[in-house]
Amino acid sequence: MARARSVYRCQSCGYAAPKPMGQCPGCEAWNAMIEEVESRAPAASGAPARMMTDFSSEVVALGEVQRQPEARVSTRIGELDRLLGGGAVPGEIILLAGPPGIGKSTLMLQAAANLAGGGKVLYASGEESLKQISSRARRLGVEGKNLFLVSETNLAKIVEAASALKPLGLVLDSVQTCYHPELSSSPGSVAQVRECAAELLRLAKKSELIVFVLGHVTKDGTLAGPKVLEHIVDAVLYFDAERHDQVRALRAQKNRFGPTDEVGLFEMTERGLSEVRDASRFFVADRDESPRPGRAVSVSLEGSRPMLVEAQSLVVHTKYPLPRRMATGLDLNRVLVLLAAMEKHLGLRLEDRDAYVSLAGGVRLKDPALDLAACMAVASSWRDRALPRGLVLIGEVGLLGEVSRVPCLESRLKEAAKAGFSRALVSAKAVGDLPALGLKVSGVSDLREAAAALFDEAK
Repeated sequence: MARARSVYRCQSCGYAAPKPMGQCPGCEAWNAMIEEVESRAPAASGAPARMMTDFSSEVVALGEVQRQPEARVSTRIGELDRLLGGGAVPGEIILLAGPPGIGKSTLMLQAAANLAGGGKVLYASGEESLKQISSRARRLGVEGKNLFLVSETNLAKIVEAASALKPLGLVLDSVQTCYHPELSSSPGSVAQVRECAAELLRLAKKSELIVFVLGHVTKDGTLAGPKVLEHIVDAVLYFDAERHDQVRALRAQKNRFGPTDEVGLFEMTERGLSEVRDASRFFVADRDESPRPGRAVSVSLEGSRPMLVEAQSLVVHTKYPLPRRMATGLDLNRVLVLLAAMEKHLGLRLEDRDAYVSLAGGVRLKDPALDLAACMAVASSWRDRALPRGLVLIGEVGLLGEVSRVPCLESRLKEAAKAGFSRALVSAKAVGDLPALGLKVSGVSDLREAAAALFDEAK
């Protein structure tokens, strides 16, 4: 019988130390060193020591490997397929992370039912019983003869069930509840999460199995468990909420077989998660009401998807010696640079005023094409004068106040025209290259020209 020994392992990076430490030397995280007992249960006669699935190959030259076209399996959820690059690849292991109650299990149950239309799918849950999963499936209207359920936390039994069923896909909900039977540490610990993920990787690559693994996040929004978990999987998708939990945003942080700059939007309904194809209605305030100072509309590009967003600003006098600067949805450092450029090139006196800048709907974006809209929203609030109706502003603003062109301007303008906007203000360098798009496009070279074109017209 193996002798047990205690080690203190960091729950963030996996660093191990023989003594307790307040700060991890590996990732410098505080209070992350947890005591674990390292001992191995006696294995049965003839049973493997750790690996349940053998995955290996002979050494061959690259030219001798038989090539085959990359096949994609659609989940029949357009937003999810776009993030994955057109669908899941056989043998791919995908990690879906998000806070509790965001809808991870709901999305995976809907995706599993859709995948079951092309083959068997095994849904393994360590958080719900079979009756609970079945009840949730009926509530969502999910049906599927090829969708098989198992309520299990023992990884060996899950692998055994998958090997016997030979499914097209496997969903594990969640990796923090699953445990390796040959490790004595508790489920969710660094050792358990690492070994369970490695075993699922071997199973996926050997059987050409599509594996979806659900994971929880910590209070600060990072994935619970060791960072090695993100390195093992092929794709890492993060599920988060926008606009006061009304809209769920799915983003790819890592994707070996697809893009990482796409975003998928979902809305939680009584029938589960439904796709949001028209994102503009969530992130742009009601345009039927009269124009107000401090509002400017722009078009952001998330991957290949253009979205109308509204920049809002409030500039007010302050009674304190140091004025406040706050940004919601935009990078604060970027906003500070834009405010400095406006003070220099537009002559705005902001040293005695608080400045607040935000994106409507609670969306968080880093697209530089929103710079011009943010600047004009601040100028509009400072002058207490509303911008013209039906106008979108698209352009990147530099330190010298110049307005630069942005990529994919034509697709952005098409989205604005489809939403009913009649005018657009963009970089003067990009106007000559644009075809007729159904709206009037004007060009400006710097902030002075933009302010003159907007506010002199509004007099």
